Amino acid sequence: MCEDERHIGRRTLVVTGAAAALTLGSVTFASAADGETETTTIRGTLPTGSPDFVYVPVEVPSGVREIKVAYTYDRPAVPAGTAGNALDIGIFDERGTELGGEGFRGWSGGARTEFFIRADDATPGYVPGPVREGTWSIALGPYTVAPQGLSYEITIALTYGEPGEVVEPVYPPGRAKGRGRAWYRGDCHLHSWYSDGRRTPAEIGALARAAGLDFINTSEHNTHAAHAHWADVAGDDLLVMLGEEITTRNGHVVALGTDPGTFVDWRYRARDNRFGRFARRIRRAGGLVVPAHPHATCVGCGWRFGFGEADAVEVWNGPYTPDDEVALADWDSMLVASAREGRDWIPAMGNSDAHRDPDVVGSPQTVVLADDLTREAIQEGIRAGRSYIAESSRVSLDFSVVGSKGEHAGIGGRLKAADTPVTVRLEVTGAPRCTVRFVTDQGVLFTSAALPVSGSGVVEWRTTPAYTAYVRAELRHEAAAGPLPGALAALTNPIFLGR
Repeated sequence: MCEDERHIGRRTLVVTGAAAALTLGSVTFASAADGETETTTIRGTLPTGSPDFVYVPVEVPSGVREIKVAYTYDRPAVPAGTAGNALDIGIFDERGTELGGEGFRGWSGGARTEFFIRADDATPGYVPGPVREGTWSIALGPYTVAPQGLSYEITIALTYGEPGEVVEPVYPPGRAKGRGRAWYRGDCHLHSWYSDGRRTPAEIGALARAAGLDFINTSEHNTHAAHAHWADVAGDDLLVMLGEEITTRNGHVVALGTDPGTFVDWRYRARDNRFGRFARRIRRAGGLVVPAHPHATCVGCGWRFGFGEADAVEVWNGPYTPDDEVALADWDSMLVASAREGRDWIPAMGNSDAHRDPDVVGSPQTVVLADDLTREAIQEGIRAGRSYIAESSRVSLDFSVVGSKGEHAGIGGRLKAADTPVTVRLEVTGAPRCTVRFVTDQGVLFTSAALPVSGSGVVEWRTTPAYTAYVRAELRHEAAAGPLPGALAALTNPIFLGR
């Protein structure tokens, strides 16, 4: 074993079109005999204000069977309200660290303290394959750095020998049995042990079926390594779509239903003007661009890229909390602007973002009217806004607007009626003691009495296209106190009125 001290002094970093990064001096190895392992440990310190990414080049000789990396870092006490140390990790192979390039081989963020890669296997979150000769790069991500600085230690071990056999990936099919044109329930934001979750794909599949879901979308943080591990979970009764949660320092976005094996880079901030490039990457791979929990309060979670590239927006993430209420109000303001300016609108969706117990898969869930249970049909339903969000499979909605001459429009549609009275109708099951609110571009214009304990009921309200540009429905649980609305039980996308 050899040791090497790396200390990064305080300095000014100039950012020119890409997230700040720093590359350290290379770590080198001498070749060894088959079966032998060479190990090197390096140490360093990162100051506050460190770049987003620090790369440690590793010169890998020929004949390496496996690369293994372990790391630790200090966590000194900090005053209340001050960020402590958090250091993420991943790796790129000899093809380089170029943004959006082919060198990505895995990322575990802060979820693991060690990982390995070889031809036939890899740690969850990492991509198996040959350990080829050349310059590999360990990627450190100092997410937050304490005022005292962040001291780290990295141990790199190379094992020599014949590589194992590369296993060809098998991916889940793009369709399930389905029921033709119908309402399908799904959860499109889920984490397994292939990123920072604690559940296996099989466990998530079982929970999805128990929650009454018809489809799910995988969304591991900054890695596509899980894609080849879901084929056995899919079945006639469950469509498994593949994606990623691109976790930048300025917000997270779910790539929903991309082609198998698609990796989307995350190493940029809003000021770098790179997001549009990777939003297009998602769409070219057949996916949807869905900003996740846009007003979440965790470090780096708030959405800063704007919504010009969004196909939908996640306004409800996991148990309903105040940041979801802010996201809902923000989305409603976008609807108002869309109606005023006559431009396209962005649909809302909701997902569980479940990681581990007690997180509930399918709470909430997005219920989509689709022509069949296929990736393309589900995506088209989401993109068109033919969907509503429900806290569980117990809640079902039938929401429509009917004109005076029998004209009819459903969720995500437009009632092309003259300026005559129209009837807004919501039929509900599974929402005991909830109240119904009809929300328009003028605000909340109708609130019902509480539904009966059976949870079923029909609520109707009359309006006109001149007064109401759109209408959407909310089901709210009884408020805990005062005039504040209760937590959501369900939420629909809007129906627009007028020509």
